[in-house]
Amino acid sequence: MIKIALRKKVRKLRSRGKTYAEIQEVLDTSLPKSTLSGWCRDMILPNWYNAKIKELNRKSLKKAQAMAWASTKHKRELFLGKVRQEAAQVLRKLDSENLKIVLAMLYLGEGAKWKSHSGLMLGSSDSQIILLYISLLKKCYKIKLSQLKCRISYRADQKINELEKYWSRITGISTKNFYKTKPDPRTVGKETKKTDYKGVCVISCAGSHIQLELEEITNLLLEKLKGL
Repeated sequence: MIKIALRKKVRKLRSRGKTYAEIQEVLDTSLPKSTLSGWCRDMILPNWYNAKIKELNRKSLKKAQAMAWASTKHKRELFLGKVRQEAAQVLRKLDSENLKIVLAMLYLGEGAKWKSHSGLMLGSSDSQIILLYISLLKKCYKIKLSQLKCRISYRADQKINELEKYWSRITGISTKNFYKTKPDPRTVGKETKKTDYKGVCVISCAGSHIQLELEEITNLLLEKLKGL
């Protein structure tokens, strides 16, 4: 009798468009869904039932995606935390002389070479590279901001005054130390698609002896590595 009564309740709820999971919850039963399905096999469901299932599946997929994203984010945070710890161990070994090697590597990739330009000059559109370069010049060679000159290479549809203010704020270099420049003529009539592009900031100052020393550091380092 109990089973018959329970079966009637199940069929009644099913006729109202309840899913098997919802029926289990309403009746507080652990009956397998296969059993519930067998009891309701011959039933006709409401017209809106399929739409309900689609919506439930959509929400379920969205929830699963959110959980997967959270899991991936957590794993990435753990990985980055480990990388930061390892990087911190490396930085503990740095002194002013080792920092010159860092500066030499940076200058090798981004700076003007002796054969093409006499004196220090490095340009980049990446503010992190520019800030690292300025910081290394201060630390390794006691170069002050007032000694640095700056010019901006920019596109024709950009406003140079706004760019100078931006790079002055980033670098701490006074706009009085900015050279006047003209836009790249190749960009006339062409729209700048990257809205965060602030042109190329070129930092220069006297110091051909520093330039030569940095080049020699890279040359000697290469020779040493070849001998290892």
